[in-house]
Order: sequence, then C-alpha cells, then structure tokens
Amino acid sequence: MTYFSKQVEVRWSDLDPNFHLRHSVYYDFGAFMRTSFLIDLGITPQVFMQHHFGPIIFREECVFKKEIKFGDKVMVNASLVKARAGYSRWTIVHEIWINDDSLAAVLTIDGAWIDTVKRKLYEPEQFLIDAFDKVPKYKGFMFEEKPFQ
Repeated sequence: MTYFSKQVEVRWSDLDPNFHLRHSVYYDFGAFMRTSFLIDLGITPQVFMQHHFGPIIFREECVFKKEIKFGDKVMVNASLVKARAGYSRWTIVHEIWINDDSLAAVLTIDGAWIDTVKRKLYEPEQFLIDAFDKVPKYKGFMFEEKPFQ
C-alpha cells in the first residue's frame, strides 16, 4: 500500500457561490483523512488524552488543480513524504481525486506532536513510533536528521 484512502462526500453546504467546493473544505478533507488513519492505527482521541499529546500543524498548503462540484465522487489519499527519525516531526501529502481519474488538489502539511500539559514539542513513545512505521510512504520518502526547512 502506498497511501491511506477514504471516500468523502460533497455536501451542498460545502459549495461556494460558484457552485464548486469551497477552498476550506479541501483542508477539512485532509483533517478528516489524518484523523481516520490515526484511528485506524489505534491512535484515538482516548490515547491522546491518556498520554497527554496531540498533533500540531506548522504549515498547511493546498495546490488546486481541478474544481470539485456537487455530485463528484471524491477520494482522499494520504501518505508520509518525510519524517524525522522517531517521527517527532513529519510531512504528509494528501491527494484529492475526483471521479476515479482526475487529481483535483494536493494538500501538504508539516506537523509534529505537542505535549498537551507542558505545551512543548513531544517526543513520541515507542507505541507511536511503531504505529507511524505502518503509515504508507510516499514515493521518495526519506528520514530527515536535520531540522525541517
């Protein structure tokens, strides 16, 4: 497997006055995808609360390629592009496809984990490292030893 994948539904409320998907909904699709794959890996909201950590985003960028309209079949994929050894920081790319054949957008995020009590960056425990080892890797995936740019 090279990515996690989920189908999402375009709702009437997701449309803008031009009758295509509002720009912010693409970001919502990415958040839904990341939440879904974390839960699939066993990293649930309960785990976040029990271990006092959660994900944070440093950068989120979307490149729009084709418009999405009401009635389109939308599939969102996600995979790791790069990560720091131990997965303390990571970059995830999401590809948003319409009607099984057209790339509508590419959403890229740089993120990390935060200790929700200390409000400082969190170094993942082994269970989280083991879970992230299972995240599909994007073509050209690499571990970074230096700070992210």
